[in-house]
Amino acid sequence: MTALFADLVGQPLAVSLLEAALRCDRIAPAYLLHGPDGVGRRLAALRFLEGVLADGEPDSRQRRRLEARNHPDLLWVEPTYSHQGRLVPRSEAEEAGVNRRSPPQVRLEQIRELGRFLARQPLEARRGLVVLEEPEAMAEAAANALLKTLEEPGHGLLILVSAAPERLLDTIRSRCQQIRFVRLSAEAMHQVLERLDPALASSALEALKQPDLAALAAGSPGALLHHAAQWQAVPETLRQRLEQPPQQPVEALALARELSEELNGEQQLWLLAWWEQVRWRQQGREQDLQRLQRLRQQLLAYVQPRLAWEVALLDLLVVNA
Repeated sequence: MTALFADLVGQPLAVSLLEAALRCDRIAPAYLLHGPDGVGRRLAALRFLEGVLADGEPDSRQRRRLEARNHPDLLWVEPTYSHQGRLVPRSEAEEAGVNRRSPPQVRLEQIRELGRFLARQPLEARRGLVVLEEPEAMAEAAANALLKTLEEPGHGLLILVSAAPERLLDTIRSRCQQIRFVRLSAEAMHQVLERLDPALASSALEALKQPDLAALAAGSPGALLHHAAQWQAVPETLRQRLEQPPQQPVEALALARELSEELNGEQQLWLLAWWEQVRWRQQGREQDLQRLQRLRQQLLAYVQPRLAWEVALLDLLVVNA
């Protein structure tokens, strides 16, 4: 059965637990695959579902269907944006021209659809299969609806894929079989990167040479690719002006305006994470990080971005005067 998870690198404990469930045919109603972004949680979910469909063995046909998400008994749920009266999945947002100034959410109507899907009779498989990405991005009503589904799971299989399980209700976590994923070693990181398309691999390896991006990745190949892409997407002038922050209030206000106008919400949050690394490397002051963390909370809480940046930059200017 090892061949089923052959391309999942650096996660021996997770693999052994998932393999044991398949080998013994003891599939729990719900699993929580948790750990850092980009270390193989989604890949593990796909391979586990392949094993469920093919009695624990690799199956190229089922693999293609699962990866394309076109199996009739699979529902893949991810956070969405509300755009022009419809919900647009995060993976389709850029192509659809969605305004991404606020972060996507897993919404109540998605959880209700998930429950209906698990309750229906499957077409081909023995059970309905659902993968829910980023369940921590649920509002309270959606979380309560998910809890109700977990209390009456039926014969379906629900896999939650989370990077922040501590943000889930305790009652949700307690009803899932938890599988922990860990950050990869440097050797495992290179092993994963070597399997990528040469252009992607080259970009990622270049990003590894930059200490702040490497620190953000923290042993996650997927995160490293994400940070490398964001590094390229954010204008260099904005990065430079944060590395050498404003010294005058008028400069701080101008920078806040440009940050809020030129970057969408996801880019602002990424730039803030990068800036935290830079500030810590440059000055090592805990109070600076606390102020930037408060800025992150404000951006996530839908505070007007320009105002949030203005106040934070002015606060840091006073503290460091």
